Amino acid sequence: MKKNKTAWEHVQLARHIDRPRTKEIIAMVCDDFIELHGDRYYMDDPAIIGGIGEIEGFPVTIIGHQKGKNTEENIKRNFGMAHPEGYRKALRLMKQAKKFNRPIINFIDTPGAYCGLEAEERGQSEAIARNLFEMMDLDVPILSIIIGEGGSGGALGLGVANDVWMLENSIYSVISPEGFSSILLKDASKAKEASEMMKIIPEDLLELSLIDEIINEPEGGGHLNHEDLGNILKKKITTKLISYNEIKKESFNIERYEKFRKYGKFNNKDLKV
Repeated sequence: MKKNKTAWEHVQLARHIDRPRTKEIIAMVCDDFIELHGDRYYMDDPAIIGGIGEIEGFPVTIIGHQKGKNTEENIKRNFGMAHPEGYRKALRLMKQAKKFNRPIINFIDTPGAYCGLEAEERGQSEAIARNLFEMMDLDVPILSIIIGEGGSGGALGLGVANDVWMLENSIYSVISPEGFSSILLKDASKAKEASEMMKIIPEDLLELSLIDEIINEPEGGGHLNHEDLGNILKKKITTKLISYNEIKKESFNIERYEKFRKYGKFNNKDLKV
């Protein structure tokens, strides 16, 4: 697939303030949606939202990172950086989906999991690791779509899926370009150069088989035309839900396990940076 933009341009578009967030996408693709709250251990984390929805007659569980549209909203949502209770809420809803045999749709849009002291005290690494472990064995289909930033373990905590899609102008990486340049290039000002080295754009990740599909956005980007982007996503998701209906239930966790196990076969020759 031809690369039309630089990696740094992808980073800027993925972070664009007008890019549609999870709540907006849910409103566009769902005919009905009920948000559910709380992890049943500590509290509700507004950086992750989730609940039960219906798309063209298909009941689904939908979960996603939620950023804000302005400073006040971003403070409330912690800029989409979830605490451990956010990932525990997500896992609670995914287990509920398994109980009622509902497909799971995850929308990923986070710079990364919150790394503050209180998050670490409440078990941030355990919460994410638990999600990875439990998601691998769920016998319902999981579709994860990166709609903006897919940052580090914060993204992977919702990313263990049968199908992983990326919007055309999204990014997916183990660390931010700023973090990469600070740690490996010893210069935080070289984030632009770092982004070109990291293979974080959809075309590179599809070539490496780390994602399954790139979803084209409306001309100019999804931030310019929310309605058309919503229509594109709804059509694609509906088609995928129909195909899931044709697969035996016991196949989903086996397929997901095998899909992620093969990533361990990569070596330094596969990833040339």
